[in-house]
Amino acid sequence: MNFAGEHFPVAVIGGGQAGLSASRCLRERGIEHIVLEAHQLAHDWRSRRWDSFCLVTPNWQCALPGFPYRGQDPDGFMVRDDVVSYLDAYAASFRPPIVEGVRVTRLRRTGTGLYRLDTTAGELTAEQVVVATGAYHTPVIPRIAERLPSGLHQLHSADYRSPAALPDGAVLVVGSGQSGAQIAEDLHLAGRQVHLAVGRAPRVARFYRGRDCVAWLADMGHYAKTIDEFADPEGVRKRVNHYVTGRDGGRDIDLRAFARQGMRLYGRLTGIVGASLAFGGDLKRNLDAADAVAESIKDAIDAHIAARGIDAPVQPRYVPVWEPDPVRQPRRLELAEAGITSVIWSTGFLADYRWIEVPVFDGRGYPTHWRGVTSAPGLYFLGLPWQHTWGSGRLEAVGRDAAYLAERIEASGRRTDVCGALTGSAPALPVAPLMS
Repeated sequence: MNFAGEHFPVAVIGGGQAGLSASRCLRERGIEHIVLEAHQLAHDWRSRRWDSFCLVTPNWQCALPGFPYRGQDPDGFMVRDDVVSYLDAYAASFRPPIVEGVRVTRLRRTGTGLYRLDTTAGELTAEQVVVATGAYHTPVIPRIAERLPSGLHQLHSADYRSPAALPDGAVLVVGSGQSGAQIAEDLHLAGRQVHLAVGRAPRVARFYRGRDCVAWLADMGHYAKTIDEFADPEGVRKRVNHYVTGRDGGRDIDLRAFARQGMRLYGRLTGIVGASLAFGGDLKRNLDAADAVAESIKDAIDAHIAARGIDAPVQPRYVPVWEPDPVRQPRRLELAEAGITSVIWSTGFLADYRWIEVPVFDGRGYPTHWRGVTSAPGLYFLGLPWQHTWGSGRLEAVGRDAAYLAERIEASGRRTDVCGALTGSAPALPVAPLMS
């Protein structure tokens, strides 16, 4: 395929749930567009999830535009392959104009107001562009990893697939966020000796007082709360996700219980000298803080139940099943002595928008926007974490954001038609102050 100077009213970049949602909403409004996907539809779900991966939110929260979850287990948790099948079926339901295997390498705005997209299949132009590539682009492995012995098997959580795919021996997992905690559990259940460097990620109970905590929080309006309602929106966007799992029907991830069963827990990794690792003395503080967050969520649920007189079973509160010894808690780990042959870095991702040459970014390289609408006329972002609400980057609410942007795109297109040319004027609909 060679685009060779082709033009489209709208170009959508990315073929995941965000790009597909944008396409569906544009199709409903009769707006001609193209969707460009560098790899394959739903690529990250296919290639960046481990074999036993499952959603941590119930299936009923899968609500892409015109395609809510219709399976037999709304309160269950889809595994990786089921999510891929859901997205494949979604695409088949309306057949988006998607072109796979085409990467956009450069995006810039011309003097006439058009957007020029350089791709691996040639150059094309568009009047409006939706960047639907999310914000988790580049796996981050800290430079300290370079100090580890060369023979040690190292990988990022994005590349982890299964315990069997790792060399025999014990495994060190660095980071206890959502991925790190679940991968540590996966290894632990497979009988591997796991060493886990515990960070500051909070946790949440899976079930409380007869329901999934997600269901309670949805009833309480938690997921409808918008980013601008918070006093510190930037702080909210930087929050680490709570760890919990949907595995085997859903349950808590209790690191203390794992420790009692033989998993070795440490504080944050602070130094590496050869095959010797040093950890901070913050393990107890981190475990206590994670528990405190889980219990505070239960407090809020209790208050909601009491205020509305809801008949819900009473449930005992969590009691820690293990405490780190303040004196004997290990602060050092000798890799050879512990038999560690693999290190998994669950240390997050960085957004990479260097290919976009339009001045809409803040000092950190993150797009400034309001609900995905940038200061550059006709340029939008979709699928960012906390773009508007908690679910903006997820299957739960990305569709609502897509519908909002489709409305803006249609309104901008009407103004272009009336004027007979691109004016570069800002959208006529109300716009709140930009935030990153």
